Amino acid sequence: MAFSVMLTELAQGFLITISIFALTLLFSMPLGFLVAFGRMSKNRFIRWITQLYISVMRGTPLMLQLMVVFYFPGYVFDIPTGNAWRFPAIILGFTINYAAYFAEIYRSGIEAIPKGQYEAAKLLGYGKVQTFMKIILPQVIKIILPSVTNEIITLVKDTSLAYTLSLIEMFSVAKQIAAAETTMVPFAVAALFYYLFNLLVSFVMNRMEKKLGYY
Repeated sequence: MAFSVMLTELAQGFLITISIFALTLLFSMPLGFLVAFGRMSKNRFIRWITQLYISVMRGTPLMLQLMVVFYFPGYVFDIPTGNAWRFPAIILGFTINYAAYFAEIYRSGIEAIPKGQYEAAKLLGYGKVQTFMKIILPQVIKIILPSVTNEIITLVKDTSLAYTLSLIEMFSVAKQIAAAETTMVPFAVAALFYYLFNLLVSFVMNRMEKKLGYY
């Protein structure tokens, strides 16, 4: 296989990888906030449910979670699961997994803010939503940004686990070409794709961290 053809096929697979990455972030980051608030809720039942959810998501392999999400409708409700369900199942699996990790990062950031700031905001006439959005959230973002960056970089690499459900993303393409051509070159090129993408992610996140440096 010509190198240009191999590069084209890997690039097409990389588009699927980027789609998994982008959609997972789009859904898991806001879901993580909801879970974090549940984790800090004064309601004991809500707090217990979210703690259990986080424990299960963090304590079991992502690969296993992807398989459970994909096969669950068929085994439990006898709903056929075919190719149409494959990509949504992967996005759902990644989302619920990463939301648990983001939730714990958010919680640690929120709890790191001194309670005196809440009391000061109340004295100034701020409501709870105003206090959180204008005073607490900017500081929380600054605190959690390094941890969030690490999770995002991990997500870039974890997208390769989509091969578990036979989705043809970049890693799957590299494996197919390597097996057909008996060469390690596709793996090297795929590794370069992952590395360059992670460099871009690190650059963007570092720029954000510098902009928030005044908090």
